[in-house]
Parts: sequence; C-alpha cells; structure tokens
Amino acid sequence: MLLKTFGWSFAVTALGLVAAVFYGGWTAFGIVAILSILEISLSFDNAVVNAGILKKMNAFWQKIFLTVGILIAVFGMRLVFPVVIVAISAQLGPIEAVDLAFTDKDRYQELVTDAHPSIAAFGGMFLLMIFLDFIFEDRDIKWLAWLERPLAKLGKVDMLSVCIALVVLLVSALTFGAHAHQHGGAHADKAETVLLAGIAGLITYMIVGGLSGYFEDKLEEEEEREHEEEEQAARTGKPKSAVKLAGKAAFFMFLYLEVLDASFSFDGVIGAFAITNDIVLMALGLGIGAMYVRSLTVYLVRQGTLDDYVYLEHGAHYAIGALALILLVTIQYQIHEIITGLVGVVLIAWSFWSSVRRNRALAAEGNGDQPKAEVSSGV
Repeated sequence: MLLKTFGWSFAVTALGLVAAVFYGGWTAFGIVAILSILEISLSFDNAVVNAGILKKMNAFWQKIFLTVGILIAVFGMRLVFPVVIVAISAQLGPIEAVDLAFTDKDRYQELVTDAHPSIAAFGGMFLLMIFLDFIFEDRDIKWLAWLERPLAKLGKVDMLSVCIALVVLLVSALTFGAHAHQHGGAHADKAETVLLAGIAGLITYMIVGGLSGYFEDKLEEEEEREHEEEEQAARTGKPKSAVKLAGKAAFFMFLYLEVLDASFSFDGVIGAFAITNDIVLMALGLGIGAMYVRSLTVYLVRQGTLDDYVYLEHGAHYAIGALALILLVTIQYQIHEIITGLVGVVLIAWSFWSSVRRNRALAAEGNGDQPKAEVSSGV
C-alpha cells in the first residue's frame, strides 16, 4: 500500500534530484533536497486538514480534488507563482523572467537580489501572521505548554497578532532604511518599498483567511442542513436527496480545500525564497514536495488515523514562525540557506519525537482511552 500511495512521489523525487544534479551539480542537489523536505514538513498539517475534509466527500469529488486540485496546487501555486513574484518584483514579463532564469542567470540573480527586500518583507509578514494566529489560539493539545499557555491568554486581546506584525514590520523597515542610508547603498530609497510590501503581505493573508472562513462557514451550514434532512427523512421514512447534498456540500468543500491548499502552499513558496533565488531549483524542490502532500492526503484518508502524532502541526507552525523571522532578517543581513532549511527540519523532527514519546507514555500508563485534550508535552 505504501508503494502504491507514494509511488508517483518517489518517481518525481528521483527525476527531480537527477535533474538538479545535471542543472547545478551536487550543490543544486542539496538545495532541492532541502526545499523538498521543507515543503513536505510545512505541508504535513495541510495534508492532515485536507484528509479530514476529503474523507467526507464522495468518490467523485475526491477524484476531482486529487486530480484538478493537485494540478492547481502544483502548477499554479508552486511553479507559476514564483515566476509571478519575480516578474512583479523585478518589473519583467513572465516569459522574460523565465527566459532570463535559463539564459542569463547572473543578470537574473542580480534582479532577484535587488528585489529581495520587498519579497522578504511580503513573505515574512504573511508567514508571521500564520504563526501568530496559531500561537495565540487556545488549543486543547499543547506542545510547549510553558510557552503556549500564557500566549493563549494574551491571544484573547482582539487584533493582537495584527498589531505585533505591524510593529515588527515598522521596526524592520526603519532599521533597513537607517542601515541603507548610513552606508549609501543601492537600497537607500527602498525602506518605503519594504513597508508597502509588508503591508501587502498582511492584506493578502487577511484576504486568504477571510475566504477560508467564508467557505468554512458555508461548509458548516451544509453539514447542519444535511443533518436536519437526515432527521426529517428518518421521521417521514422518505429518502433524502443524496445528489443535492453530495453536489452542493461537496462543491463548497472543494472550494474550501482549494483556498486552504493555496494558503498552505503560499508559505512554502515564500519560504523557498529564504533558501534560494534560483527559480529552477525552487520549482524542482516545491514540485517534489507538492507531490508528497497529495500522497500524504491519500494515505491519511485510507488509513483513517489523523491524530497519531499530535504535535506535528505545532512543529510545522513553529517552523513557519522561524522562516518569517529569517526572511525579515534577510532584508538586511545574509543568512546561509543551509541554516534556514535545517531550522525547519529540526523543529519538525523535534515535534515528531515529542509525539512518539507522548504515545509511548500513554501506552505505558495504560491511559490509551484518556482524551487527548488532557495531555500536553509540558516541555
């Protein structure tokens, strides 16, 4: 079953890594491998969320999501979107940006490096909002309880995450502007651009979050309506209209899944800019990672176990927070991409091991039936 589910992902991984070696040698191989691991680790919670909703859909809509949906996710968000970011930032046409990436890599690198402050500000703010909204929410299951409990209490203050994000952006822009002006660099006039790009990242997050919330509300309405019709059918003895419920409810589920998948893949795309500016390596790494998101979703649906490793979602969001800070720091200072990649991998591995220890402790204490909400790692 493992080979059947992950077969295509393994094949794409092998082809992608071989292509990386031919393109840029073993250095490129390493960067693509790190990008793949980063995308997989950041998207694990995406697969969990997708699986939780996908299992409620009928076979037809599951197939639509895993075919049309994956095409949108892989080619739309992870392959086309990086080109769009570079084209807009460097004020190039998309075709020109792609052509430059292949024919004049030095010039392309120069343009991307010049545009990096605005890219980093935009992406850093988007990722920071994802992390802050997660960490300020009061959750039953806590990984780093000593940190998450007080932050959950602070999260009761309205708009706190937005206020903190704006303060961080303002400090980043002012620091960058003062540093550039002092050294008379090429970016001396770009403090305003950094500020505007960061605000654009914040607005983008709020739009995506608003759309996700809208579709989630629609989904809940459909589920309530379905429950009411089932009760009415049970009282009257008449069969309910399965076509109507499967069609409309599944359609809203599909739209909701696409918005969620876009938001999750967006952090992977933005995070990739903290590791490399090479669009070819970025496309290879993110493409491999996107295939594993599909495979993980299918695997979790077929296995029916989504709660075995309860801290992985925490680890993924801490990795997102680390990437956000790294991107904001790279507005002014250079950080080696190996360090950036390893931070995420270490956090995911740590959260996985914490989950394993938690499961072993529950088994050893004979508390397998204890509600998971009562358990925290407490580390």
